[in-house]
Amino acid sequence: MVADIRPEQLTIALIRQLKAGDRTGFSKLFLDLRPYDQAVQYTEIPKKHHQLILEWLDLATITEMLPYLKPDDQIEFIRSLDPDKAIPVLDMMQNDDLAAMLTDLEPEEIDRLTGQMLKEEAESVRKILDYPAETAGRIMTNRYVWVHEDYTVGQAVEKLKNYSDYAEYLNYTYVINSNKQLIGVLSYRQLLLTDADTPVSDIMYRRVISANARTDQEDVAKQFARYDFVAIPVTDDDNVLVGIITVDDVIDVIVQEADEDIEMLMASGKQIDFRTKPLTAAMRRLPWLILLLFIGLVSGSIISGFEDTLSQVVALAFFMPLIAGMTGNTGTQSLSIIVRGLATEDLDLKTAIKVVLRELLVGVIIGIVCGVLISIIAYIWQGSFVLGIVVGSSLIITLIIGTLAGTVIPLVLSRFKFDPAVASGPLITTVNDILSLLIYFGIATMFLNYLT
Repeated sequence: MVADIRPEQLTIALIRQLKAGDRTGFSKLFLDLRPYDQAVQYTEIPKKHHQLILEWLDLATITEMLPYLKPDDQIEFIRSLDPDKAIPVLDMMQNDDLAAMLTDLEPEEIDRLTGQMLKEEAESVRKILDYPAETAGRIMTNRYVWVHEDYTVGQAVEKLKNYSDYAEYLNYTYVINSNKQLIGVLSYRQLLLTDADTPVSDIMYRRVISANARTDQEDVAKQFARYDFVAIPVTDDDNVLVGIITVDDVIDVIVQEADEDIEMLMASGKQIDFRTKPLTAAMRRLPWLILLLFIGLVSGSIISGFEDTLSQVVALAFFMPLIAGMTGNTGTQSLSIIVRGLATEDLDLKTAIKVVLRELLVGVIIGIVCGVLISIIAYIWQGSFVLGIVVGSSLIITLIIGTLAGTVIPLVLSRFKFDPAVASGPLITTVNDILSLLIYFGIATMFLNYLT
């Protein structure tokens, strides 16, 4: 059985069958895989065999496998298909998956592809593409079942049966009025357990949780997390039902948003994975690093400005990396906590003030503990009580400021509708380096007469 074969062994077996022209053997192995595993195998098999794979696979298999390929591979896949296969595949795809695939194409190519599709399917995809990126409208599908408020349970069940192959999810049935406005929702369980002659309006749940088509996709993900839904209806500004979002698409959103946040937190650039070419990865990471390089030069100018202080008390240089490193570390810790919290909770003024005060207290506690500890170490190491006071007090102040910087900066960015993850770890660290050196050398200069 395929389940007992390791992925790399399966890849080798599939390649052998392709080379031998063994369509039956290839299909037996390949079609026994789930669509995701088929996509993985298709990617692992050398490109020179892809055309033969496309010739051997049927439309249904291609349609199910295609959404699991990476966006660039999806476009290459469609371009490699013969027109008599490509257009039916586009028609059969879930329109939210198709819209996601077409997003990065030029308008002319989108028009060319959709222009050959069935009119109804093409119109649905164009409507999705009309919504702003990363909104509910962009990840919704129109393949759902609705019933009119005048329907009976029996009529609703009959409609579910008729549209079972068309609808993506049958867990919920949505009830609309004569203006196509969403007024209720029914679970499949309710329909099964209710008498067929009962009007759906008597058993529907009227307090429907829905998402506006222009709602940010992150906020939609939060709704799923709060209410444990497997699907949620999407409406326009007039409460007209325009689509639904299913939990599988929300999981994709969560992964995508988490990836973006981590990339920005680490200032590593977007869309870098294990398959990214070295030059591409370098070009995506360089802009942030060059920016940080120039900001880092400020640290050098600060040290240069305190050259006299350093020349008189060389021991101050021993603690520079520690002061700067500790401040950057505590700032990055606070930043990670705040960005994580903003991704899962709504923020209001009361909560923001509470968080800032908490982190201020955290910074004070951390600062005092670490400051006292380094004061003792500095005194024992260098035999100077004043040096211990300078280093310890500097560390206390810089840790408090670093913690506050890592807290306040993302909160301010969030308040003004910027992604808080833009305040990346390296950026916070670099800014805190500058502040910590200013504080450290400022205090050292004040005590210079006692240090020499």
